[in-house]
Amino acid sequence: MATYLGTNGSRIQNYTTDPDNPNAGEVWYNATDNVLKFQFTSTAGSWATGGSLNNRVNGNAAVGNSSNSLSFAGANPPGYTNKTESYNGTNWTEVNNLNTTRYGPFRTGPDNTSALCASGFISPSTNTSNVEQWNGSNWTEVNNVNTSRQRGGSANGPLTSGLIFGGYDYSPSYTNKTEIWNGTNWTETNDLNAAKYNMAGAGASSTNALCFGGNTNPNGTELWNGTNWTEVNNLNNNRNGNSGSGIATAALSFGGDLPSPQSKNTEQWNGTNWTEVNDLVTFSTNGSGSGTTVNSISVGGSIVGASPEYQTTTQEWTSPSTSTKTISTD
Repeated sequence: MATYLGTNGSRIQNYTTDPDNPNAGEVWYNATDNVLKFQFTSTAGSWATGGSLNNRVNGNAAVGNSSNSLSFAGANPPGYTNKTESYNGTNWTEVNNLNTTRYGPFRTGPDNTSALCASGFISPSTNTSNVEQWNGSNWTEVNNVNTSRQRGGSANGPLTSGLIFGGYDYSPSYTNKTEIWNGTNWTETNDLNAAKYNMAGAGASSTNALCFGGNTNPNGTELWNGTNWTEVNNLNNNRNGNSGSGIATAALSFGGDLPSPQSKNTEQWNGTNWTEVNDLVTFSTNGSGSGTTVNSISVGGSIVGASPEYQTTTQEWTSPSTSTKTISTD
């Protein structure tokens, strides 16, 4: 068989059977069937409306995905809340409250069985350094963060490996500080390049993370490698108050309130660049997001100018599906 080089410079491989889990765009020759095949994206990723929260909320935190997630804290008019709700993929159920009422906390944890709620705003010009851990039934106070703040970014990794960065700390205003959680204590580490708050974060652990959007450099993106932050390619759209999900090499940014009062815009990160994909169903700013580029959730937030402004909306992201196409060699 003749050698062929594709647009990506890759040689077409011969297989006796189709490869397992081929990537979109991959081309191969099935020697048993004597046909050329390729994998293509047949359905674009999209958002759909899920079950509604029991309480309207803005500035909340969420962990998990569209089948098992937890939402906690935030603004719930007329004040702030310590309410916690658990999602089973269909309905939200109120469960035991946080010990400390707060707005705009950081979060980490895998799902509704295990989570961490760190810092946040508790009263005018005052943040708390308090951290609480969820065990599936109750919240328990654990060791505090070194710098109290609100509305920063975090990597949504396991309970034993957390990362928080940026935020508003009132001394003097927003910060570039980064802290690592090892399951017991918080340790200050190397700072973001740009001090900011009201941005989104993604990541699987304290060793890899992505920071994007925010009040300063609102299309800026920084990549964390476990030691340092590096500026990488920007979002296509400025974003402030956006939410995020995913890991350092595959993430989603959605919602926010720049450049318009609010946005449905969603962008997907492939490890190098951001690409615009299908929009949210409903406008959202200052809500929370979690999950992966395969299965994500957007919870709560605001629609500026709406009545009521704070939302109960849940939106669920389903990844693109792929199909195999056979090319006749006759």
